[in-house]
Amino acid sequence: MTVKKLIQKDGQIELTDEVIATVVGGAATEIFGVVGMASKNALKDNFQALLGKENYSKGVVIKAAEDGSIAVDVYTVLSYGVKISEVSKNIQERVRFSLENQLGITAQTVNVYIQNIKVVGE
Repeated sequence: MTVKKLIQKDGQIELTDEVIATVVGGAATEIFGVVGMASKNALKDNFQALLGKENYSKGVVIKAAEDGSIAVDVYTVLSYGVKISEVSKNIQERVRFSLENQLGITAQTVNVYIQNIKVVGE
């Protein structure tokens, strides 16, 4: 578990991977075309269930870089019929924006992994 430390004039703030993953998962699921988050081990475990808000950390991997930035891997389930490249780009932009504005953290990379495509509404 990585702990990201932010030094402020009044003291120090420590953020765990779970906090960062919750912000990332919340940002990703706001995007049109994203059905939900999937476990990063979904293919290995042969388990394709969607993760609830309380389990976003299972669908997000945070890697700390030496320069203080982070790399983020986001495992998602998309809706059938959406343009995957466009939805993925929107996820990357929204995750970067949310991390910088909510937590003051810069994401060096945001990698999006599509774990499944789901037909919605049938």
